[in-house]
Amino acid sequence: MGLNPTEVLAFPRIRAIVRDNGTAEVVVAGNSRTVAPAESLQQLRENALALVVGEAKTLKRAVRVAIDDPEGQGELIVSPDGSKESVNYTPKPAHRGAEAPTTTAAPVAAAVIETLPVEPAQPQTDTANSTATTGTTMTPTPSAASAAAPAAEEAPTRRSLKETSFLVSAPVLEPATQGWRGTLTRLGLRMDPSQEELSEREDIRTVSQHWPGPRTIAVVNRKGGANKTPTVVMLSAILARYSGAATVAWDNNESQGTLGWRTEKGSHDRSVLDLIDASTELLSPSTNAAEIAKFVDHQTADKFDVLRSDENEEGDHEVTAEEVDIAHQVLTRYYRLVVMDSGNTARAANWRRMIEHTNQLVVPVTAIEDRAEAARLTLQTLESRGGHDAELARNAVVIVSESTDAKRSMSGDALKRARDEAQRIADGFAPFVRAVVRIPYDPALVNGPIRYEALQPATQRAWLAAAAAVAAGF
Repeated sequence: MGLNPTEVLAFPRIRAIVRDNGTAEVVVAGNSRTVAPAESLQQLRENALALVVGEAKTLKRAVRVAIDDPEGQGELIVSPDGSKESVNYTPKPAHRGAEAPTTTAAPVAAAVIETLPVEPAQPQTDTANSTATTGTTMTPTPSAASAAAPAAEEAPTRRSLKETSFLVSAPVLEPATQGWRGTLTRLGLRMDPSQEELSEREDIRTVSQHWPGPRTIAVVNRKGGANKTPTVVMLSAILARYSGAATVAWDNNESQGTLGWRTEKGSHDRSVLDLIDASTELLSPSTNAAEIAKFVDHQTADKFDVLRSDENEEGDHEVTAEEVDIAHQVLTRYYRLVVMDSGNTARAANWRRMIEHTNQLVVPVTAIEDRAEAARLTLQTLESRGGHDAELARNAVVIVSESTDAKRSMSGDALKRARDEAQRIADGFAPFVRAVVRIPYDPALVNGPIRYEALQPATQRAWLAAAAAVAAGF
């Protein structure tokens, strides 16, 4: 790798902790991520380092990670390509009572001292009498205890208090709350959760975490009707609800978008252009954080805000790249998470500048051929540009929604064809992006304002999985 360790930033602080009880965690800036279990200590280490590599890929640079496992402590430099370079490593001292090597007498003697009781010393006169009785001169022979004394000084006989803890490190598995297992638990018979419930808990944990600094998500597809706006609303709602992070959904259409039509409207008619005009005041250190409410519409049930696109009737203003910069600067001062809706023109100045600010790309697509093809071309365009754009494309999350046409017909054959087509499209994208998530059809997403609580349980669960896949890229 050839990196100078002094050139690698120590922020965010990353620790990889592997325990001899078979558990491990990676802590990034105070946020703990549980490592997948493994059959061996070495595999557990590799699983932990895989999470660190993912963080390096997200940051697009090498990171420092402090290592603490049963055999020693140290520090590594980990690069996005997975290469690792050791900065330092200190083996942990052997525990008291551990089996000592037999190649030298000293460690063996030390072990004897630790395990055998000390005999009371015999009076000096007894030794003298014994010598006189035999009539021979005896050379005093060092006892086992005295011979072991120098070795006892070399071998550690105490552990540092820093190396132990009375806290339980393994997470406590909460009992089941869902299905028949949850019913039995409520009746007093404690049951472990099912794999489905454990998976849901892990998705909730992923979307509930906080991360250092603001994050920007861009939802893109150059074809209209690809489910961009519902995707923006659902991701914003889930991330805001579970993480509690201040979240804004921003309609970055170059002229007039539809995000404002599908969400709850506030008591004003201001748009992104008004926010840009007031940017000097909003960026002033003396401005109160509550002033942003003049320009956004709060979603009372789903806990996020909406910044609308310009809705003047003439529609004679197209947002410029410089205006995107200004609006993004304002929003990342007031919000930790910015979810951007977009227009259909990948060549537009505001679209390209949005991509420059993006940390995580999301590509929604309905299970219809032309929408899927438009999504593929969108990713191909970004891939061809190289650099940051190509990395976004490779790390993208594709969200495939089932077609509404088959659901309306309610035909069994049509439903099966719709599911098969959604799966075919999902399988087609899978080799080229980080994650693909399928969303079932739900009438609550078709028309009118979108509310998370209005969705069917299966749809809510699918969107939670999609939000977790997005948050995993932060």
